[in-house]
Amino acid sequence: MDLVIKNCKLVDKDGQFHIKVEDGKITDISKNPLKGDEIIDIKENYILPGFIDPHIHFRDPGLTQKEDFKTGSLSAAAGGFTTVIDMPNTLPKTNTYKALKEKIKIAKNKSVVNFELQAGHNNLNEMENMIELNPISFKVFMDLESDESLEKIFSDLSTLKNTSDYNGLVATHCEKKSIVERETEKLMQKDENEAIDYTYARPTESEDESVKQAIELARANNLRLHVCHLSSTKSLSLVKNASKNMPVSWEFTPHHLLLDNSAYNTYGTFIKTNPPLRPKEKSVTIKDLDEKSIIGTDHAPHTLKDKTKGVWQSSTGIPNLETVVPLLLTEVNKGNIDLKVIPKIFSKNASEVYGLENKGEIAIGKDADFTVIDLKQSGKFNIEEFQTKAEYSPFDGWEYIGLPVMTIVNGKTVMNKL
Repeated sequence: MDLVIKNCKLVDKDGQFHIKVEDGKITDISKNPLKGDEIIDIKENYILPGFIDPHIHFRDPGLTQKEDFKTGSLSAAAGGFTTVIDMPNTLPKTNTYKALKEKIKIAKNKSVVNFELQAGHNNLNEMENMIELNPISFKVFMDLESDESLEKIFSDLSTLKNTSDYNGLVATHCEKKSIVERETEKLMQKDENEAIDYTYARPTESEDESVKQAIELARANNLRLHVCHLSSTKSLSLVKNASKNMPVSWEFTPHHLLLDNSAYNTYGTFIKTNPPLRPKEKSVTIKDLDEKSIIGTDHAPHTLKDKTKGVWQSSTGIPNLETVVPLLLTEVNKGNIDLKVIPKIFSKNASEVYGLENKGEIAIGKDADFTVIDLKQSGKFNIEEFQTKAEYSPFDGWEYIGLPVMTIVNGKTVMNKL
């Protein structure tokens, strides 16, 4: 069965197009009508290369009461994503050959979208074994490691790069452990804590120092660096400067772009996340998005019980897969983002950083992954209608203009709101 998607608008071209798909690949793009066994009419909406989320937490295995690969991937499809990259901090951690192999099996059985897995670091021998299973990169949570430990981890990754097929990409959670511990201890001594205290327990200084350290370690060990959920304007300057002479990439989350720490006064611990929301004068914003940026949702769902245990005990994480695209399309409609930036920050840039060579653009020979958006469709977010298991979102009730209305993965429709 071949497929033709007709009446398509492309972001970077004038006119209407028809796209043919055979065996999950794009085989023709034409302004002239094409024949196919199956025809999908997208009614002059925009079709974009399938969106890629390089940063999700589907909680499988071990914490599936929060999310699993089935509900998480349905949430991704509903949000317009065709590929997701899962993080290794599950139970057990995905930092052994056995755990990585098991998660691959789980994801293959449950996922309705494409997936890749990041691996956690371990001893060199275990990491060599994991390379056989092709993890897309290694993730380092720098906020959990001492300076001495980080030196060893990056050195081992360098050795691994030189002795195996490891691609040399390391993704980092950048917060400095010593600063976080010092400031948290100070704030916990208060007679009574408020939710906003959490943002000062993990101050921008901890991120800035950690980003600086990550750049230095990656440069010294000849590794490619990807900084996850960048939230501080100073850290953004650091990575931009470093990118002039070494391979550095970075991602923004929707909550760091659209909220600052004053939101703790409204949402309390529901917006507790790491790194925390920043003071307005130190926070990245929509204005910081450019053609080199990447959007990573850091989709990290929890149960309501986990999110309501007070300032220090509540779990960290926000679900974002079903809100981020409408949120940013709304910014397009407001004139704050150029539409031409959308396929880059949601697809092309992540495909290049993570080596997903058959994704990231609509071209003959590429995978038939598509996200169809209706720029005019408006509405209001309702968490009760979401696919994720999470029952909270700071964006619940927000109005939007612009919606993903169809998600096609390898030529198969997995979400359709047309």
